[in-house]
Parts: sequence; structure tokens; C-alpha cells
Amino acid sequence: MNNFNNANKIDPQKLNGLLNAVSKKIGVPADKLRSELEAGKFDSALSAMSGSDAAKFRQAVNNPKLIEKMMSAPQAKALYKKLSGEKE
Repeated sequence: MNNFNNANKIDPQKLNGLLNAVSKKIGVPADKLRSELEAGKFDSALSAMSGSDAAKFRQAVNNPKLIEKMMSAPQAKALYKKLSGEKE
């Protein structure tokens, strides 16, 4: 099992805050969402999305080059730095 909390060095409190915010938004308990994401499953998140958004998400997840491009965007880098507590 990939523990994204340790693997990506994201501050546990910030990760919990993010999970709680997403949990409230999609109506899925935070612990269920965490266990699904740690297992590489996105069932709960996808079920809360519109059909077109879910299709876009699946396309992105199945396209490593697209993910790499998105993660190299300044906004993604800033979010990662904020969540990980990394200094600029």
C-alpha cells in the first residue's frame, strides 16, 4: 500500500485538513476517502463528480505525461510547497 502521507512528505495536519475539506465537499467520510486514496482507488471521489469531470479525471490518471505537465505548473508546485511545509 502506498502511504501518500509519508511518501510525499506532506504535513499530516495539512493533509488531514485537505481530506476533511474534500470529504465535506463530496459527502464521503474522511477516513474512507483516505483509505481509498492510499489504496489507489478513486471510487468515492469519482462518484461525486459529474460524468464529464470523472471522464477528464480518468483520462488524466491514465496519462503520465499529462500528470507530469499538470504537476509542473506553478500552481501545483505552490500547492505542494504549502502542503509539505517546504520553504521557497
